[in-house]
Amino acid sequence: MLVPETYLAALSLTILTMLCWGSWANTLKLCPKFRFQLFYWDYVIGLAAGAIFWGVTAGSIGHAGAPFLRDVAQTPLAPMLYAIAGGAIFNVANLLLVAAIDVAGMAVAFPVGIGLALVIGAVSNYIIKPVGNPGLLFGGVALVVVAIVLDAAAYRKRETTVRAATARGIVISLTCGVLMGCFYPFVARALNGEPGQLAPGPYAVTLFFAVGVIVSAIPANWLLMKKPLDGREPVDGGDYWKAPFGWHLAGTLGGAIWCMGSVANFLASGAHLVGPAVSYSIGQGATMVSACWGVFVWREFAGAPRAARVLLALMFFFFLVGLGSLAIAPLY
Repeated sequence: MLVPETYLAALSLTILTMLCWGSWANTLKLCPKFRFQLFYWDYVIGLAAGAIFWGVTAGSIGHAGAPFLRDVAQTPLAPMLYAIAGGAIFNVANLLLVAAIDVAGMAVAFPVGIGLALVIGAVSNYIIKPVGNPGLLFGGVALVVVAIVLDAAAYRKRETTVRAATARGIVISLTCGVLMGCFYPFVARALNGEPGQLAPGPYAVTLFFAVGVIVSAIPANWLLMKKPLDGREPVDGGDYWKAPFGWHLAGTLGGAIWCMGSVANFLASGAHLVGPAVSYSIGQGATMVSACWGVFVWREFAGAPRAARVLLALMFFFFLVGLGSLAIAPLY
């Protein structure tokens, strides 16, 4: 299998993760009348297809470790279950994040949900494998959290009417944050393997992770179709088959993009060159990538007040400084 062999290669993969995780949601904008619950079925299909594609290509060539299919076949039960559990937890957190945005708005969902996820994920992953200078690591995490809060404040300034933060919206955001911060330690445990046993490679872990996403998506997304948390009417499953082919293609592409970022992240973490805490933390900078798409491509802040633009400038400053701190943490 192909794996990074230098720190620069591993760091580049974490940057690729950030770009993919922050960009996949743009595919949802390509089908604006497609309810998210229906879009999500195609997203899951794309994620699973991506896991198989990268496994049979990059995971089956090179001289490091076992080829993909043999690696999958010889994966011990414990790492397999850890990866499946990580995928299931991520899937529920991802669904709740979208629900939190619908119910409470980005100004609540992102600082509460993603900010909490970043802190929990960084701390728990560092406990599992303490790689990197803790001062630089957690200092960088703190700066990225500040950037996320500033991003949310900019969105609040942009809105002409501020949505009230209901108790339900805050609870959903908190639940999302806890789950999103807890999924990666399971992935890290899967990549580390069990004492005395052969650890599975990142491509095999990605496949089992995708299995967890699929298994949990069936009941979780079906429930959200019947009882949407945003208060809208239930989603008619028959509308899935009425959607244009381009919408299904967009959803599948979104899942494939997210999967590519995950493969890159698991490769960087599994190579033990940057460590899971740094790998996860840089990946969660995806929020800032998403903000870049909104500002520079979708022109979401065209005509926004000056205060919103100032907050955006501060957001990018804190994010870049925080990202730099995270990037050099493993070197010291």
